[in-house]
Amino acid sequence: MKYLFSTALICTVLFTNAQDKFGDTFAKINTEVQQNSKAYQTLKYETETIGHRLTGSTNGAKAEQYAYDLLKSYGCTVKFQPFEVESWSRKTINVEVGANKNSLVKMKSVTLAHSPVNADVTGDIVDAGNGLEMDYQANPEKFKGKIALIYLGVLSGSPAGTKSLHRSEKTAIATKYGAIGVIIINTVKNGVLLTGTASVTGKLIQIPAVCIGLEDGTALKEKLKSQTQVAHIAMTNFSGVIKARNIIATFTGTLQPNDKIVVGGHLDSWDLATGAIDNGIGSFAIIDMARTFKKLNLKTKRTVEFVLFMGEEQGLLGSKAYIEQAKKVGNLSQVKFMLNYDMTNDPKGFSTSRSEMKELFNGWGAEIVKIDTGFKNLFNASAGLHSDHQPFMLSGIPTGGGFGGKLPNNSGPYYHSDGDAFSLVDEQELKNTVRYSAMLTYALANTSKLPVGVQSEEQLKAFLESQNLKEPLTIAGEWRWK
Repeated sequence: MKYLFSTALICTVLFTNAQDKFGDTFAKINTEVQQNSKAYQTLKYETETIGHRLTGSTNGAKAEQYAYDLLKSYGCTVKFQPFEVESWSRKTINVEVGANKNSLVKMKSVTLAHSPVNADVTGDIVDAGNGLEMDYQANPEKFKGKIALIYLGVLSGSPAGTKSLHRSEKTAIATKYGAIGVIIINTVKNGVLLTGTASVTGKLIQIPAVCIGLEDGTALKEKLKSQTQVAHIAMTNFSGVIKARNIIATFTGTLQPNDKIVVGGHLDSWDLATGAIDNGIGSFAIIDMARTFKKLNLKTKRTVEFVLFMGEEQGLLGSKAYIEQAKKVGNLSQVKFMLNYDMTNDPKGFSTSRSEMKELFNGWGAEIVKIDTGFKNLFNASAGLHSDHQPFMLSGIPTGGGFGGKLPNNSGPYYHSDGDAFSLVDEQELKNTVRYSAMLTYALANTSKLPVGVQSEEQLKAFLESQNLKEPLTIAGEWRWK
């Protein structure tokens, strides 16, 4: 009897392992994407014909419709998920700096999102270094009524182990210590200006926040060592309720249709350029994953939703709307895993918030290596914030995506800038994102058992603390535990 039980157990294990090897399907996905991918040419059309994809704008609506129509043309079951939220866009900006109010000179700048609708402030500039809490605590009173000058990253010469915060978190700290304005210095050479939100909540902030170039910022820091500097910041912006739409292509599962794997990334972009890298390479890779699934008529045990979120740049608006709508209809518990593709390019492995996925991910990665040794089967288990995985992660849902790739053609410096153009995109590296990610999606949706589940509140609290996310979530007002 014991022998029969052991034999049956071994057979069950072998059967399960055999079921979780997807090499044949991976090979089909690889051939289809390599030969017929549409990601590069459809992204080229979007950037050259529509342009930027700012949520709530005419361009944003055109991009939503284009993505919907593309998925429809591929034969996908696709729908819009409308939502209304308060959104923001820039109008006018004027930043002047000088030794006193009578010697101000205009400085090249760009408004950071969620700055006030109207602002006109003048004040002495105070160097806040990296803009971290420690930079204010030595003399907190000196920032009251002043304009804080903050470096976007971590300054050379900072104490070992100094960690940076998001620009929005640095703005929140400056506001806490009484600053009346914020000037953030970009880290990129040649005067590249960066935009992005300065709000941790996605709502309007109390003080104006702007970005200036590295060279201007460095020169300003030097002047402050020997002479008082004054800044005048004047701006107008729009803030109001806008309509936007997530786009969802659904492939219903054959055995566990109420278990969902969500594959998401944001379609929207900032308005300074065309958002080819942020996040055209992610969102159009997702569209092409869906095309590949339909073309090959791939069947999965679990339901797969390919989701293009709008409003990520203004505060994860689309992904938060997805979560809220799922809660409202009572089916959020169906989401078992979320893969996020935000500026993902040419991945060399897989990442996940949950280390328990290592064996599965490495096993599937080994199958991919047999097809293409360019895939290095790297693995990373960690968690971060500020992209569309965040609302899922804060609901306890495991998240993941591609890992180990580099952005194409040195495009990193043009993040959120007027230089984010289609010429930076690499066609083969975009194909790599599509094929490896489609393979991962297929495997996740078909594996016999996921070794991770949705975390309870206590499990999630402990997990977020272990990932050092309590501080930034507290600053953002999203830490819900005592």
